[in-house]
Amino acid sequence: MSLVRSAATVGGTTLLSRLLGFLRDVMMASALGTGPIADAFFVAFRLPNMFRSIFAEGAFNSAFVPLFSKKLEDGAGEARRFAEDALSVLLVALLLLTIAAELAMPWIMSVFAPGFSEDPQKFDWAVQFTRIAFPYLLFISLTALQSAILNSLGRFFPGAAAPVMLNVTLIVAILFLIPVMDNPGEALAWGVAAAGVVQFLWLAVSLWRAGFVLRLRLPKLTPDVRRLFRLGVPGVIAGGITQVNLTIGTMIASLQAGAVSWLYYADRIYQLPLAVIGIAIGVVLLPDLSRRLRADDGAGANWAQNRAVEFSMLLTIPAAVGAAVLSFDIIRVLFERGAFTREDTVATSLALTVYALGLPAFVLNKVFSPAYFAREDTMTPLRFAAISIVVNIVTSFALFWYLGFIGIAIGTTLAAWVNTGQLAARLWRRKEFIVDAQLARRLPLTLMAALGMGATLWFGARALGSFFENGLLVSIGALFALIAGGALAYFFLCEITGATRLRDLRRAFTRG
Repeated sequence: MSLVRSAATVGGTTLLSRLLGFLRDVMMASALGTGPIADAFFVAFRLPNMFRSIFAEGAFNSAFVPLFSKKLEDGAGEARRFAEDALSVLLVALLLLTIAAELAMPWIMSVFAPGFSEDPQKFDWAVQFTRIAFPYLLFISLTALQSAILNSLGRFFPGAAAPVMLNVTLIVAILFLIPVMDNPGEALAWGVAAAGVVQFLWLAVSLWRAGFVLRLRLPKLTPDVRRLFRLGVPGVIAGGITQVNLTIGTMIASLQAGAVSWLYYADRIYQLPLAVIGIAIGVVLLPDLSRRLRADDGAGANWAQNRAVEFSMLLTIPAAVGAAVLSFDIIRVLFERGAFTREDTVATSLALTVYALGLPAFVLNKVFSPAYFAREDTMTPLRFAAISIVVNIVTSFALFWYLGFIGIAIGTTLAAWVNTGQLAARLWRRKEFIVDAQLARRLPLTLMAALGMGATLWFGARALGSFFENGLLVSIGALFALIAGGALAYFFLCEITGATRLRDLRRAFTRG
């Protein structure tokens, strides 16, 4: 299966998950709004959700997939034993971490949401909700191991579909738990915990169907497991840099009432193209690069890297332009109802505009990182991630006092560009990524086509403005019509400028 075709499998399934996630967030916005319960829940959700994004969306693969792929060459038995040893040690470590976190949650919350200490009720809610939801980390980390095995076997669908279970479970909690519980935040926290169990069982069944059932062994730090964790710890941090920076933003945002919720809802919008494009390509690019490098096919690895950048930017640049131009309309159509006010729409749309400017960097981070991980180099991305975190902290703190929560969004966006620039520059200096003629010619044309689409969207939004205030179904219809029109305009401009052509996309889905 080709790189683009595999990415489309992951991206298409992720798109379904994110659409369900939007439905979930629309329902949550109506039920919670942006008040103290919402802020407490979103901080509680940020902790396990951060680990979900770091582990389940590719970062765990950074260490496990290259090692597991090598074991597969020695036979399925060797690979299975390695996976079982990793599972046993990981399970014990996660159990100890979960117990420690449950006991220390008040102190953890003082670090992750220092602003909540001024509101004892909000602080207590955050501690309570996080204690309920935190076991999600245990199950989603085990789910990540299962997903990495399936990805190495070329079965990308089950792992990509696992987040669907999270959204379905939370929607069920909104529909059936919130009406019967006194606190909607507590109901959603129980939904998060249940979702971890559901996702774990889904991938356990998928492994069984693949004939790769894992048995529990006595935990043993074998040389292979030691190497896995030696590579995995820096790989997880480097691969999850976006989530780390967002978590830092949440910590600072807790100092401003409502800011945690505004940044959360803006994050949910730009995470759609990031997951569908960047994470999907990163997940399938890593095993592809690992295979090519093991075969000493450096030219093939560079070709795959160039096509990954080209295809990801073909979709990401217009998504960034569209999110920036339509930020206000997107937020008011999706969220502005119930407890979510016009003031919340204005604030959230500003954050979304800033995040949109960093979207290409967020995606390129996912595209460039596998080039290091496939070479079992996790320390270099870790060093770059550390620099990015420092940039984020310094910028966010400095700007927060002048611009409020928008300063946090600027810090996160700037940190993403710094991290991506370092990754690309080091690969170029090592001659492990050389921009080919096709990419050099098409990237500027892609930007031109996206800017043309942006102008089309701007005028279209002005023309359809009255429809956005005319009821839910009408406003959603107008927004989708506008987005569809922008997409048609974009691909028309791509065709006439040569940024891409329909026949090229067809070939991309069939070339190995």
